[in-house]
Amino acid sequence: MAFAEVALGQIRSLRQTAIPRNYEIWYVYATGYNAPLNKIINETLARHGKLTEADLEQIYETYLSHIKTTDRIDKVGARVIGEIDDVMRVLGDALGMTGSYDASLSGASEKLASAKSRDQIKAIVETLLRSTSEMRETNKALEDRLTLSKNEISNLQQSLEAIRAESLTDPLTGLGNRKYFDRMIGMAVQSALASGEPLSLLLFDIDHFKSFNDSYGHLTGDQVLRLVGLSLKQTIKGQDITARYGGEEFAVVLPNTALRQALTVADHIRRAVMAKELKKKSTGEILGRVTISVGVSMLKPGDDTDALIERADACLYAAKRNGRNRVICEADPEFAIESHSRVA
Repeated sequence: MAFAEVALGQIRSLRQTAIPRNYEIWYVYATGYNAPLNKIINETLARHGKLTEADLEQIYETYLSHIKTTDRIDKVGARVIGEIDDVMRVLGDALGMTGSYDASLSGASEKLASAKSRDQIKAIVETLLRSTSEMRETNKALEDRLTLSKNEISNLQQSLEAIRAESLTDPLTGLGNRKYFDRMIGMAVQSALASGEPLSLLLFDIDHFKSFNDSYGHLTGDQVLRLVGLSLKQTIKGQDITARYGGEEFAVVLPNTALRQALTVADHIRRAVMAKELKKKSTGEILGRVTISVGVSMLKPGDDTDALIERADACLYAAKRNGRNRVICEADPEFAIESHSRVA
């Protein structure tokens, strides 16, 4: 109740709408259990003295919505278990009815063998007809119930698939997350090594990202990440794999793509990001343009995933050390200098 009173007090004092989303934000804030959420709220309030509707929506999507995934899985799992229990009860009833019907048939067989008159035979047949009719109704009810269960379990399976997809998605950018990247690049490398087809990897980092956070706050930093994510979605299509690698780093896996083609793709992404103007949502202030540095590597015979990533990472750092806002691949002299300096 104390947490609830704090939450409602914050909503009143900041003159926010008393809707479930806002209550949840402030309730979690009051508990102090979600340190990143509290930090971003305190920073924003210190900077602007208020939280706009856009701020609240962004905070909720970034720090709270993905936490519900586990709860949703648990609920779907409970529904699956409940559905199975119901089916087992229906099957139990049907088995009981089958046993009763079997007993009726056995009894009727014995009675027919010893029947002496037409009336006795008629009575036995009528009893069999009633038992058969009841059995038919039981079977029909079982069939209907199993059909419903099949549809329900199919729907639940789709729900689990949707939740699974969400668990592999970065909630801020809508791209694949690190778990998704690790899974997909492993599969892509195995496939490329088996088929002999080329495979390239792009790793890129947002230039001076920390300065955006320090100058304008983490909400604006999140906006920068979303802008880069949007550029990737608009640029990368088809079988190519995009993911937020971690922090301000992103990754693109390019199957069936040689180094020269990968360089073209990388520079296209760099230009697409730089072409977008960053605007602060709460004030409309123009904050300038975002640039990225990109490292490019290509799979070699005998490579594994770690080697491919390590070379792309070295190329990325070479790009940053050589002025940023550029693309460097493992065929460039800057990469050789970077590799030598790291070994040294």
